[in-house]
Amino acid sequence: MPFPLVRWPLAAALVLSCLQAQAAEAPYTVYAAGDIADCSGAGPAWSAAAATATLVEAGLAGDARAAVLAPGDLVYQAGTEREFHDCYGPTWGRFKARTYPAPGNHEHATPGAAGYFGYFGAVAARGYYSVRLGAWRIISLDSSLSGAALQEQLAWLQQELAQHQERCTLAYWHHPLYSSGAHGSIATMRPAWELLYRAGAEVVLSGHDHDYERFAAQDADGRLDPARGIRQFVVGTGGAYSTPFLWPLKHSEMRDNSRTGVLKLVLREASYDWEFLAASYDGFPNGPQADRGTGQCH
Repeated sequence: MPFPLVRWPLAAALVLSCLQAQAAEAPYTVYAAGDIADCSGAGPAWSAAAATATLVEAGLAGDARAAVLAPGDLVYQAGTEREFHDCYGPTWGRFKARTYPAPGNHEHATPGAAGYFGYFGAVAARGYYSVRLGAWRIISLDSSLSGAALQEQLAWLQQELAQHQERCTLAYWHHPLYSSGAHGSIATMRPAWELLYRAGAEVVLSGHDHDYERFAAQDADGRLDPARGIRQFVVGTGGAYSTPFLWPLKHSEMRDNSRTGVLKLVLREASYDWEFLAASYDGFPNGPQADRGTGQCH
């Protein structure tokens, strides 16, 4: 006996629902680094930024959905329009259309960060914005703001976190709240960290110190919190000269300033995998794979 026709729309809806659920669960990969393009030497083709750009391009070529997060100091020395065009453009500019940037202090060396905003256009928004990548809420912030402008950003962040309540959240900005590097820990973004912590965010990325550092999950006051804390990565390894570790912090789990490279994050529906990928420079490997692991969303 044939099935009643009325059942077919229901069956089709169930199939569509299953397909949508599978699509929602698909991992989303991002490649992240700041402190990138310094062309003061022989030019962009011979810079360390060219090596990290090649590394990122290889990852993007194998995954049409993958994206790039760039937490500040994207070009040296002053983030001018010419520097973006002549130095960043030939290296990391090759995948500009797949990049979500954040400004650093070198971008702000040009009044109003005009070179940065002019180069990235609409994606840079007002210097802070959020997007959804896969199952994750991704938030880009400007850590160079102060006074009323900083308070406006914090008010926006609080509203954004209330409006978008994905299970997994990653935020990034330039100046790290925690760092064992030469610049040390910078408290400007502690209120932002507190808002993210209360909202259950998982990961914060920063740069500024030209090194790679991974911290255990912490709250906004530097206390360990494996259950609810935020794991911070300092990834100032995009191509700028390395800087020393001067202020070792007790919850620092991994430190390396011997190589350039990028952090690869695979963002899953309820977890994430991280791996630091070392670049090659002048044809020589810049060290072995440095760090990898897995974390859970709250």
